[in-house]
Amino acid sequence: MIPAEFDYDVAESGDHALQLLEQHGDEAKLLAGGHSLLPLMKLRLATPSMLIDIGRLNDMSYVRDDGDALAIGALTRHEDVEGSDVLEQHCAIVAHTAGEIGDLQVRHFGTIGGSLAHGDPASDLPTVMLALDAQMVLRSSSGERTVGANEFFTGLFETALGPTELLTEIRVPKLTGGWSYQKFHHRAQDWAIVGVAAVQSNGGASVALTNMGEVPLRASGVEQALTSGSDAATAAQEAAQNTSPPSDPFGSADYRRDLARVLTRRALQEAMGR
Repeated sequence: MIPAEFDYDVAESGDHALQLLEQHGDEAKLLAGGHSLLPLMKLRLATPSMLIDIGRLNDMSYVRDDGDALAIGALTRHEDVEGSDVLEQHCAIVAHTAGEIGDLQVRHFGTIGGSLAHGDPASDLPTVMLALDAQMVLRSSSGERTVGANEFFTGLFETALGPTELLTEIRVPKLTGGWSYQKFHHRAQDWAIVGVAAVQSNGGASVALTNMGEVPLRASGVEQALTSGSDAATAAQEAAQNTSPPSDPFGSADYRRDLARVLTRRALQEAMGR
């Protein structure tokens, strides 16, 4: 397929990107790695009249220790997230999950900010950010605001990011307990049929699900069962509670519910056994 006609401009700075967004409004889309947006454009599921290339804004590519949290620039490539010593030491689930995304080409060009802003419920990093209670820093010409992961993902391919806002940074906590990200897919580079992120905390765990609804979901039933003293296997039976998984050629909704229970058990056992 061939995309619909569009104009193209290169942002020379974050301020320039915001100026272009304000100029073109809802008709503009930001382009970083392009691995999420360009396939939609080729299928004409997205038809922006303007593409604003922010892929050369190197000052938004970093991972650094910022005291109580770790700061990740939104334009940090997946391969740099995977290879970050800072993340490996303090929040290894993010580095590990980045290494599970797509193939080498996708990880070389794709960015963490692009993955989150795309809002695909089958994507891995949004689920991990939800389990971590990560914070998204959004910038506009009027200033900055911070949105928690639990409020950032609002619908299918929809986020709290406004049409004139730029996701500039992701802030994740330093972990002191175990963690796990489990996913099932047919081929290594495929989207997750189902995925589960588990992060140990206060004797229980924060658990989030990939591809079990229109947004990444917290497995609240699992978390409550753990708080009540259930073991991992028993708590995992609540994984499908309040979910609405899709049915498609890769698996039915019932298949995904069963798979969520299995992967949740494995994730909890790994997180609590670390």
